[in-house]
Amino acid sequence: MSGPELKIVIVGRNGQLAWELRQVLASLGSVRCVGRPELDLTDLNSVRTGIGRLRPGVLVNAAAYTAVDQAESEPEAAMKANAEAPRVLAEEAKKLGALFITYSSDYVFDGGKATPYLESDAPNPLNEYGASKLAGDHAVEAVGGAYLIFRTSWVYGLRGKNFLNTILKLASEREELRVVDDQFGAPTWSREVARATRQIIEHLAAETSLPVGGPLAETLGARCGIYNMTAGGSVSWHGFATAIVEEAGKRRMSQGRLARIVPIPANQYPTPARRPQNSRLSNEKLLRMFGVSLPSWRESLACVMRDIAEQREAMCDGKRSERNVETADAKERERA
Repeated sequence: MSGPELKIVIVGRNGQLAWELRQVLASLGSVRCVGRPELDLTDLNSVRTGIGRLRPGVLVNAAAYTAVDQAESEPEAAMKANAEAPRVLAEEAKKLGALFITYSSDYVFDGGKATPYLESDAPNPLNEYGASKLAGDHAVEAVGGAYLIFRTSWVYGLRGKNFLNTILKLASEREELRVVDDQFGAPTWSREVARATRQIIEHLAAETSLPVGGPLAETLGARCGIYNMTAGGSVSWHGFATAIVEEAGKRRMSQGRLARIVPIPANQYPTPARRPQNSRLSNEKLLRMFGVSLPSWRESLACVMRDIAEQREAMCDGKRSERNVETADAKERERA
């Protein structure tokens, strides 16, 4: 890339989305991931000081309070991380003339609509987590500046605690898994969210006559706002779990028999936080404004499972190599 280097700061270090963003955005310029203790979202002064010192051209907030059920008993903690911290980040980005990107959730809606939600639909969260994400959306909008809020859903990936990794673990340990079949959404791979974010940054860079490292905030203009960003298609939690087990079976990722996936209604699996029945989001605005669309959830799942299978095979090959070396060393000692 010619011109001044684009300076990107990602808030978040070890989360699944922050990790993917770091890999995907690396070739666009200098990328710095910040988190505790350098930048603590529970300490708003720390946030202001940290961003003021780093002076990014693009500020990406990939940190959040994501423990949906725990938020019911910790609403203040969820609100601080998901609403107050994004507000301060947006304020600092605006001061610097930086592009600010943050991520929201399908849980801002109550799920009562029969069709996919539009960005213009009235939100009505059912739980504290959703309320905190909605408060964050409103706070960032109130600050203004050059901001993009991407609402995504059912995010999963190779790393961390998520539905995919939980099903893979439990399916190899149990004979039967009972999974809700009357809640619908689009399981979205964190890597595809990162890739779509990169596409939009590149789209803005391509539109400007300024060098790539110049202020992309000026290019965004009136397109700032909220955009849905999810995988294509939709499925129930039960359908997603079934597809995960099918993919694992195809790739022989378990030595034993994998669990049966049994459909149940949500009322047979009570949780502290209520979930929306319909979490489907329309991605038409994202495509229309930026020409970006994510692959179907099924296509992405196949890619993720292939990566997991390859990683496991590589680990097995490594262990076999270690055993071969140990055997050779033992034989050498015997000859000696």
